[in-house]
Amino acid sequence: MTDTIAPDYTTDAFFGLEDRWVETAPGELTHYHELGTGTPILFLHGSGTGVTAAANWWLNLPELSELGRCIAIDSIGYGQTVVAEGTEYGIREWVRHAVRVLDALGIEKTWIVGNSLGGWLAFQFAIDFPERVAGIVSMGTGGAKLTAALQGHSSPVLTPEGVRQTLELFVVDKTLVTDELVALRYASALNDTASSRLVEVVAARDRDRTALPLDFDVLARLAVPVLLIHGTQDAVIPVSRTWELVNTIPHADAHIFSQCGHWSQVERAEDFNEVVGRFLRSHGVG
Repeated sequence: MTDTIAPDYTTDAFFGLEDRWVETAPGELTHYHELGTGTPILFLHGSGTGVTAAANWWLNLPELSELGRCIAIDSIGYGQTVVAEGTEYGIREWVRHAVRVLDALGIEKTWIVGNSLGGWLAFQFAIDFPERVAGIVSMGTGGAKLTAALQGHSSPVLTPEGVRQTLELFVVDKTLVTDELVALRYASALNDTASSRLVEVVAARDRDRTALPLDFDVLARLAVPVLLIHGTQDAVIPVSRTWELVNTIPHADAHIFSQCGHWSQVERAEDFNEVVGRFLRSHGVG
């Protein structure tokens, strides 16, 4: 590998997370956050405007890191991860990037916690690399057919108001979308390493809804424990998505939050951490 230089960047103090970098391929430098020790737990973020690992998981990593080694990455095409020239995007490319992260950190097998796109990736990861997955927690699992809400989610507007509208789509309690959070997400969407990639990344994600939907025949043979989480008022991914998955995956449990939208790990953070922590402990983590 080559010595790729990390950007001059520090995650905003709002999120309370330290920055780490690891070279995962020639010209590819992955930005991530790591807390805790023990059983590896890989966190994969969703795909909203200005998304980063920090902006998805800042309310969850401190508590869940009491159970294991929590690693939250900026997937290629998002956040501060530096990508090599000619990098392609899509479900399998994002999965392969996650595998490269594990290889670079010397991790053979991991739990995966994924939100939206990250949940979709978690299951594709389990399909493509089953020997490397210990279990999955997925919230509002992505990859569902394009709905009216998803259509809007697929055409992000890069203005502060556009970011606010996207974030408000994620929650029932709109007071969670503060001016500070909007400003941070807007700044992230405009950062030097992300702004020019947004259209390409969104197009790849939406292409794979049709080109690479999850193979339910394979998921019906998935042997690892799975926890599916969904908010009843999720306006991005209908709760029926979890119902389809829980009726397909043999060892899947489901937890449905009332008065909760697509951003369950933020909107119901305390309850989310308790539910996920209890599930992980029941399977020997921590």
